[in-house]
Amino acid sequence: MATGKPQPAFVLVRPQMGENIGAAARAMWNFGLDRMRVVAPRDGWPSEKAVAMASGSGRLLDEAQLAPDLPSALEDCTYVMATTARPRDLTKTVFTPERAMQEAQMRIARGEKVAVMFGPERAGLENADIAQANAIISVPVNPEFASLNLAQCVLLCSYEWQRAAGEAEPVVDAMAGTDWATGKEVEHLALHYEDRMDDAGFFYPEHKTESMKLNLRNMWSRMPLTRADVQMLHGMLRQMVRWKDRGD
Repeated sequence: MATGKPQPAFVLVRPQMGENIGAAARAMWNFGLDRMRVVAPRDGWPSEKAVAMASGSGRLLDEAQLAPDLPSALEDCTYVMATTARPRDLTKTVFTPERAMQEAQMRIARGEKVAVMFGPERAGLENADIAQANAIISVPVNPEFASLNLAQCVLLCSYEWQRAAGEAEPVVDAMAGTDWATGKEVEHLALHYEDRMDDAGFFYPEHKTESMKLNLRNMWSRMPLTRADVQMLHGMLRQMVRWKDRGD
């Protein structure tokens, strides 16, 4: 079923109902999208209810990637956008769905791997999920009724992707012999800094540790890091630790 056409991956994070996964698959295939990733579905996988709801797009579910957690689902991605209808206390670039899919089109045209995250039906993505994204897609819904069905949100982004396809001019970056860092590489960098800074007593007082780590993760995801950048940042930290251990 895979079209082979360059496109973003749509990542369903902890979806709760098989019917909604199936409806999301149907919405994607309406607009020629077939790269679905499913993170820790509540009712398990595969899902008969998802297949029944998907109708003629059931093969999309057969080819969907299942991931146990969000870092695993994003490890090969270089740019991630998170959908939300609620304001968040995180510093991020915020796109409308239309502008977001234009951005995705431009980045994919120059060889990047883009993902769009959709949260579980009951409450949407958590801040810890959004901290792993580079940008936010804010859906301009009625503020008195901000709840948006999972499949509806997928349909909206799929439609905007089709509108953007072919309209965006590709942009070429001078990469100077490197590539954009993947999600896995940024995750390892974040863990390296958290471990060393924890050893140094940076996370103090203890009750603020989690919020400090969340802000640090959010900072990494906002930075357009290349693999060379990641290697340099690892090396800088290792050298500082060596200098400290010399006792100079």
